[in-house]
Amino acid sequence: MLPVSQTSEPSARGSPAEEAATIVAFMRGYSLEATRPTAADLAALQAVAPAEAPLYLSAVPSHPSEELVEIAAAVRAAGFEPVPHLAARGFASREALDRLLARLAESAGIRRALLVAGDHARPLGPYAAAIDVIESGLLPQHGVVEIGIAAYPGGHPRISDYELARLVVAKVEAAAATGLAVHIVTQFGFDPGAILDWLERLRGDGIDCPVRIGMAGPTSATALLRYAKRCGVAASAQGLAQHVGLAKHVFSRAAPDGLIRTIAAACTDTALGRVAPHLYSFGGLGATARWAAAIAAGRIELSSGGGFGVTP
Repeated sequence: MLPVSQTSEPSARGSPAEEAATIVAFMRGYSLEATRPTAADLAALQAVAPAEAPLYLSAVPSHPSEELVEIAAAVRAAGFEPVPHLAARGFASREALDRLLARLAESAGIRRALLVAGDHARPLGPYAAAIDVIESGLLPQHGVVEIGIAAYPGGHPRISDYELARLVVAKVEAAAATGLAVHIVTQFGFDPGAILDWLERLRGDGIDCPVRIGMAGPTSATALLRYAKRCGVAASAQGLAQHVGLAKHVFSRAAPDGLIRTIAAACTDTALGRVAPHLYSFGGLGATARWAAAIAAGRIELSSGGGFGVTP
């Protein structure tokens, strides 16, 4: 593999046609994330996304769990796979987690879930971290066969990199002990070098499960900075300009084309394992899905600035 510092050089990427094909192939495995998709959002998704595409559903501490069940059921009814976030610290009891899983299984037929600690400063019940939910044994009892676990290539504001790496290994081992498959979903970021360095370390630690690299879908630079601050992601206007590009194409929004171009090129190295993009729909689920679908369909034009444009 070429050093990360060289992956952004056009000479490291093959011919323009080869590089465009690499980007298209990489994007065909995309997943999406939304908080409260509406009926209009799901209709927009149906127009462009492949059937059974995974749609991750963010956990919102202030919203009742029944709302998550209703949204997951609507996603399933629309023909997509709901992958709800389960925030460990938000469950007041084992019974509360058991009830939610039963409802999600009954109403939405969930097979996968993304486990996070959650935003509560203190646990409301017996689960302080995602690994506690894994070790509860409740997930496979309700038909869950695979879990997603969170990772932070750009670092975490309250947890050291060493501890983050240790937790990933511990959660993968705990999942294996309970018969659950695992994939990793990363927090969105802007620096391809940091992402690729983290991915190399992950594989060096012997973790070979699939990874979904978090990226912010098309939106405004102002919105990106706002979400980055809220989520604890290191970002600046200068960093966004350098790594995201902020080029305005037919969608008239800042898009992670430069990030995708670099990551896709680097991931042709099979040593990095199975890697796919995971798009956070800060600019709207429909707009994000249309943009991703256009790339997956090959409607792109490489730019000299290291990114690419998307055409209708």
